[in-house]
Amino acid sequence: MNRKTLVLLILYFSLAGASVAQVSNVNVSGIVQFKSNGFTAAFVNVVLKKLADSSFVSGTVTGDDGRYILKDIKPGNYFLEASLIGYSSYKQEIYIGSLSEYIEVPIIELVQAEQLLQEFVVSGKADDVSEKMDKKTYTVDENISQTGGSVLQAMQNLPGVTVQDGKVSLRGSDKIIVLIDGKQTALTGMGSQSGLDNIPASAIEKIELINNPSSKYDANGNAGIINIIYKKSGQDGFNNKAGLSGGLGSLWVRKNNLPGIRPQYTLTPKINPSLALNYRKDKANIFFQGDYLYTETLNKNEFTTRVYDDGTIINQQIKRNRNTHFATVRTGLDYNLNERNTLTVSGLLGTEKILDRGDEPFFNQDLSERYRLWQFLEDRKKNHNNGFGHLSA
Repeated sequence: MNRKTLVLLILYFSLAGASVAQVSNVNVSGIVQFKSNGFTAAFVNVVLKKLADSSFVSGTVTGDDGRYILKDIKPGNYFLEASLIGYSSYKQEIYIGSLSEYIEVPIIELVQAEQLLQEFVVSGKADDVSEKMDKKTYTVDENISQTGGSVLQAMQNLPGVTVQDGKVSLRGSDKIIVLIDGKQTALTGMGSQSGLDNIPASAIEKIELINNPSSKYDANGNAGIINIIYKKSGQDGFNNKAGLSGGLGSLWVRKNNLPGIRPQYTLTPKINPSLALNYRKDKANIFFQGDYLYTETLNKNEFTTRVYDDGTIINQQIKRNRNTHFATVRTGLDYNLNERNTLTVSGLLGTEKILDRGDEPFFNQDLSERYRLWQFLEDRKKNHNNGFGHLSA
């Protein structure tokens, strides 16, 4: 092998090695925390922009652990921005090379913004979301889109909470405990929380998510605790509140009914009247709350075509129009033993009634002849009764 051939081979393998080592896409990750206390910062907007023209490249929001990940970033010069309401925006120039598929950015620390105001107004409304070390609190009353539905429907909008077939999961785990005013009930038993559809969201003041429950809670809730807090009035004397909310949605008709059956629901109305009574005097507080929720939905609408060995073709439809009636009544007594201890005796009654009006026709291939038609009415009713005695400190 002559010298020229040897040099060419060395150059070839050097270039091949360099091409293998380089990557075309890089994942950029890091953590955002508060400088004042070192706690991780959730829901922080993190944006990556080109250094040359400040054009947007990628963006995301930090999770509960304060971590963010920006995927598939091309190598180059950029600057990173992190922003959160009430805190000064953070900017940092970064260079993304091509030698590694992953880059860990040093910890970003947010500093609380300081701004001199000429005038400010203090409002009595609590934040919709309140976060502490041990729990996050979400206010339901001020969210108009949720107050017309049930508690189970409102919980679907909470971060980290999923609801499927009446079963609630927190961050992907169903090993949770759902409490009402800090107590377990038959409505929120382990395995299924479908009974929460009996409680209108308008009756609820807030929902607490306890991600790291302390030892005072049942060990079955190792994934977290969801605590549903009912409304109460804190004013002395007689207080009352009556409310009425409703809504009207529409359904897209995927396919028209087969001939000769009752129309399928195309509107989804709901109505929710409520009444709250409260009498507080000295150390005693007597309360009553009643709520009713009525909805109409198209529970099922399936079309099937069957082809038999002899060439016969059957067209079938299964349709169910559903009416639901949910009613809850809660009443009880609070007695303040002293400034730090309160004895509560209360009762909760819930009832659920579901009416399904169904049609199931069978037709020939061209729908010119109906072989048979089944029409049915299903009536289901469930009641829940619970009594509580509780001493809070």
